[in-house]
Amino acid sequence: MRYRLGVDVGGTFTDLLLFDNETGHFWRHKTPSTPSDSSEGILAGVEAITRAADVDPGQIEYFLHGTTVATNAVLEGKGARVGLITTEGFRDIMQIGRSFVPGGLAAWIVWPKPQPLASLEDTVTVKGRMDADGAEIRPLDESEIREKLAGLRDSGVEAITVSLINAYVNGAHETRIGEIAHEMMPDIPISLSHEVLPEMQEYERTLTTVANASVRPVVSKYISSLRDKLSAAKVKGKLSLLRSDGGLMSSQKAEEQPVSILMSGPAGGVTGALWVAKNAGLKNILTLDVGGTSTDVALVENLEPRRVRTTDVGHLSVRASSLDVKTVGAGGGSIAYVPELTGALRVGPQSAGAMPGPVAYGKGGVQPTVTDANVVLGYLPEDLLGGSFKLDREGAKAAVQKVADALGIELMDAARGIIDIVNENMFGALRMISVQQGYDPRHFALMGFGGAGPLHVNAVAKLMGSWPAISPVSPGVLCALGDATTRMRTETARSFSRLAGDTDIEELVTILDEMAAQTRSELIGDGIPENEISSAFEVDVRYAGQAFEVPLTIDQATLRSEGIEGILKRFDEEHHRLFTFNMDTPQEIVNLRAVALGEAPQLPAAELPRGDGNPAAAKIRDHTLWMDGREQKAVIYDRARLRQGDTISGPAIVTEMDSTTLIESGCVGTIDAVGNILINPA
Repeated sequence: MRYRLGVDVGGTFTDLLLFDNETGHFWRHKTPSTPSDSSEGILAGVEAITRAADVDPGQIEYFLHGTTVATNAVLEGKGARVGLITTEGFRDIMQIGRSFVPGGLAAWIVWPKPQPLASLEDTVTVKGRMDADGAEIRPLDESEIREKLAGLRDSGVEAITVSLINAYVNGAHETRIGEIAHEMMPDIPISLSHEVLPEMQEYERTLTTVANASVRPVVSKYISSLRDKLSAAKVKGKLSLLRSDGGLMSSQKAEEQPVSILMSGPAGGVTGALWVAKNAGLKNILTLDVGGTSTDVALVENLEPRRVRTTDVGHLSVRASSLDVKTVGAGGGSIAYVPELTGALRVGPQSAGAMPGPVAYGKGGVQPTVTDANVVLGYLPEDLLGGSFKLDREGAKAAVQKVADALGIELMDAARGIIDIVNENMFGALRMISVQQGYDPRHFALMGFGGAGPLHVNAVAKLMGSWPAISPVSPGVLCALGDATTRMRTETARSFSRLAGDTDIEELVTILDEMAAQTRSELIGDGIPENEISSAFEVDVRYAGQAFEVPLTIDQATLRSEGIEGILKRFDEEHHRLFTFNMDTPQEIVNLRAVALGEAPQLPAAELPRGDGNPAAAKIRDHTLWMDGREQKAVIYDRARLRQGDTISGPAIVTEMDSTTLIESGCVGTIDAVGNILINPA
């Protein structure tokens, strides 16, 4: 078996990318998503792509999948009804939370507090108690536990969470309650907080475990159904799912801890961009993933994407590692409008979605969108790929004319205004993950992907000063490429909570060794050979008395050679980079994490035949577009016919099956060895 299949399910399309491990060749396919049951769209796509590649489904060795099933369950409120068991005196833990109200000064007046995932009616307490060191203060009363569990069972809960105070240092009580619950309710999934998140801070630990329990039945049903259908389709390859942090986890582990795949969808784009950057010889990139409704941005430094310790989905913020991806409501379907109150042009966050979509798609849309503005300006030609796909330019003009009339300006100025505003929205998101995190965007390249990313990447690169602007091969299915080219990953955490000055380096190394052995055994259990597994470590450090920590990566060799002083030096450097100051306060080591990583697949990128620099052989036709306040002559090229070394002067448009790249005037696009378009100022 020599093939890897990456599958990414989006709201409109399911993207598939079949990769040949030996040659680097790949096949791509887009099929309509089936929201009622995503697996149906996946199977239709598998059948189509294997037929197109003339590949037996049994030759697929790895089936690698990014999914929004868990995300949608949270956003749509379709998670399971959760019964929560906690320590006596802490029944209101989910209602009290952290007393944080998002928004401005008066947000507490207008903010509708979301309903906790485990309601007060479904929360019960038990009398057992551990102290802060993990010693038993009060034993469990098993008869009371059985009575409380019977009440939850009879009330109709669909999942159980057990989260007791101080369980992160000793989970014995949780384990026993879990055993009794499994005995009484064998068909109901049970999540224990010391297994899901063995860290201090009882609210975050409880919330994360409740979220895990809430989406567990939905995810488990989806994965088991997909596994059965793949087996029926004779796909024998191993099914793995993309984690929020950009690694892969086995489908069995994903069923147990679905909280780790809440941001599986956006993570695929970042991992795909990482693979492209490696093949293009770039180390520092900003990613610009532009879809129909939103834009996701992330930062990669030295081929390592930034990760954060929280995963945010809607109003829910859980303690689980994820890639640091920021999202704004700016996409191809974002609606442009002029409010009567202000008379100023606005774009998004409202979206025309897939149905009815932009006016230019001819599916009944009537409101002007970013896509319509691109069509009006000529950036999206109405006659694409030899006429196989037609856009309604006249309809788009009529829609954008409404904006022009409301503003009292010309049609083209209104269309360009829409594009400028959406580009500024993307620029603002990119500043959040670069400038506001202490990074200079001029030291990074900007990679645009997704259906609309290559249309905007050149203009946004000008705003950022980030060059080159990159349009990767198959930008519309890059998330599926990311699924296919990443590696297995698992992690475990442990609270340490000790002043750095009181910490013995040998004790720290011993604990990290134990955690590394645990994570390595998990990957070995998933079938990864031991000699292909590597370990990495993270420590959370803060100034004593602070309420937040700074995560640092560390290795054992550095720990042994530099000791605690090496950690503190790294902390001072990172704290100064983030906040521009340091303090004389003693530092505290809060949490430890061990990460086990499988070997990264050495998948080659197919090299293009070398050209003579002239792209004339790829020319489709001459074209006219509006740029820099005037009508300009341009050329439309077919990307499939471009060769390595070809140079395209802007303004120009490069079309392909899944996206369109715009090279603006004053810029030049060069085709690199593996087919990426690298755009730089002329």
